[in-house]
Amino acid sequence: MNRFTGKTVLVTGAGSGLGRAIALAFAAEGASVVVAGRTAASLDETVGLIEAAHGTAAAVTADVTDAGQLQNLVLESVNRFGTLDIAVNNAGILRGTVPVDEVSEEDWDAVLRTNVTGVWLAMKHEIAHMKANGGGTIVNISSNLGAHQRIPNAAAYITSKAAVTALTRAAALDHIHQGIRINAVSPGASAAPMSLQPGESEAGRAERVKGENPLGRVAEAEEVAAAVLYIASPAAGSVVGTDLVIDSGSSA
Repeated sequence: MNRFTGKTVLVTGAGSGLGRAIALAFAAEGASVVVAGRTAASLDETVGLIEAAHGTAAAVTADVTDAGQLQNLVLESVNRFGTLDIAVNNAGILRGTVPVDEVSEEDWDAVLRTNVTGVWLAMKHEIAHMKANGGGTIVNISSNLGAHQRIPNAAAYITSKAAVTALTRAAALDHIHQGIRINAVSPGASAAPMSLQPGESEAGRAERVKGENPLGRVAEAEEVAAAVLYIASPAAGSVVGTDLVIDSGSSA
């Protein structure tokens, strides 16, 4: 399919994991993709993979905790490809995996700043462009941990992702009348580095997850990407303010 031919898509956190899979999937369906993140070398790898598959992409380094860099990211996206039709706010971090009373202020602030404020700042600048140019689509990557499920020793991350879900729904109501459709996708454990426990191999993760969710496996990164593409596509034109959970049944 070529559902996104002629469209420009911005993906944050696109240097690895789910962000890279999402960028590759959009490019495979005809989009011009701006891949953004903090590490230039990783972004260049993503661009190389897209170009090797005869897709179109450009890398822009940006830290989602910096408002000026996010404003520049949107401007660069438009300068490179002429417009910004779709934005996927995927950048996020996991820190402070200890009980609540042991989470440091530094870890708490870093997680909330990246995972919540970063999404808000990105949307702020994406929406400004879309309002002035006939609308667009935004997909925020949240998590099944948050609004849908809780586990011990992840309070900062859980709090941040619950906030992303709430922020997404609030923004959807604020801006749908301007032709901007905003939704979230909430993966559970997936075939991405963030789902690995410290020192754990992919084989070890597979064995662990067998007993942790009804499906008995992690979601493939391509499965999460397929859900993002559906939410961003014209087929989901009436999907507004939803949070699509993809977690192999963990929060069912």
